[in-house]
Amino acid sequence: MRFFLRLHVLDRVAIGLLAIGLLCVATGVLPTAQASDAMARIAPLLAFLATVIVLAELTSQAQVFDVLAARMARAGRGSYPLLFLLCVAFASVTTIALNLDTTAVLLTPVMLALATRVGIAPVPLAMTTVWLANTASLLLPVSNLTNLLAANRVALSPVELAGRMWAPQLAAVLVTMACLWCFFWRAARRESPGLPDTDAGADTGGGATALGTGAARYTAPEPPAPADLVLFRACALACAGFLLAILVADVPLWMASATAAAVVVAAFALRDRAALRISLIPWRLLVMVPGMFLVVEAVNAHGLHELLAAAIGRDGDTLGLFRAAAVGGGLSNVLNNLPVYLAGEAAVPAANHDQLLALLIGVNAGPVITPWASLATLLWYERCHAYGVRVPVARLMGTGAVLAVCAVAASVGALALTR
Repeated sequence: MRFFLRLHVLDRVAIGLLAIGLLCVATGVLPTAQASDAMARIAPLLAFLATVIVLAELTSQAQVFDVLAARMARAGRGSYPLLFLLCVAFASVTTIALNLDTTAVLLTPVMLALATRVGIAPVPLAMTTVWLANTASLLLPVSNLTNLLAANRVALSPVELAGRMWAPQLAAVLVTMACLWCFFWRAARRESPGLPDTDAGADTGGGATALGTGAARYTAPEPPAPADLVLFRACALACAGFLLAILVADVPLWMASATAAAVVVAAFALRDRAALRISLIPWRLLVMVPGMFLVVEAVNAHGLHELLAAAIGRDGDTLGLFRAAAVGGGLSNVLNNLPVYLAGEAAVPAANHDQLLALLIGVNAGPVITPWASLATLLWYERCHAYGVRVPVARLMGTGAVLAVCAVAASVGALALTR
């Protein structure tokens, strides 16, 4: 019991969810066949989680993210507002063109390294990543798994989906920018402690302004020289190959991440075998995700579909759009956006395409309040934890609630105006 209490709160949540899910299966609350189907559906997701985290951890150790962060800092030319715009653009484009989970895993280390190099707290950079990983995932099918499901349901090509969702996407990004600047990027906010385990304001790149100085500009450092150039190049090429496989070859996420991770592991086995340790495996996520899906499946088997159908309604008018988005966003923060979308999709009448897109907005832009609301947020939280950055949960939830309400409302309003 003492060991359990000493665990991080998310570790306890993960273990508790899996225990409840297995109990549901053991007692028959969740039929075995339904549980097996759920596990078969998430097997590729678990493979992606296990391998992409290993890829990110080892790539970070090879200093690839440090070099990228230094180059971004130099592109900002010492201006915090320009740096803010660059970070927003980088996170938005990465999410739209690649995938929100890729943004959470590969961009978070870059942002955290950037915070150290420009002399500001890591929390503003971390929040930029996680918020835009969610709110910038509306435009293309590749941006989010829920988009792929919705595009298939309403029979929209990638170009057609973008043509329908460009206004909601623009509204969501603009609202996110306003919230980021107000809550985290203003001078007084970006100088507040980021709660890292180590001194996030230390000058590790030479020349960055120290935390709390109130300076309007920063001095960008020179990119660091990698300690092992072979590892650096191998990891950089593996990450580039992973991104190309997703963009060009249309390779499944788990296969692309597994191949890239295998290349990186092989490189470290030859150059730095001590870095290959069992703690690289993200056991918390591999425990939490199956437990979460089992619990949601059990709830779905006992009335979730009927509850969602009643809450969403069958009206495809403007009020119906806002209802669907509100239900999707709210329930995503209680459970998780992927199973909520799957359950909500079945509750929306087949002919109500705009209502389904409003639900999509809710489950994409709304899950920014709780750490478990989306897989991207879970991955981001795991990366922050690995880097010793602690984002206060109360601050995360309070500011996230404001963003969720404003971004979802603005996006659904844009959807209604352009229908």
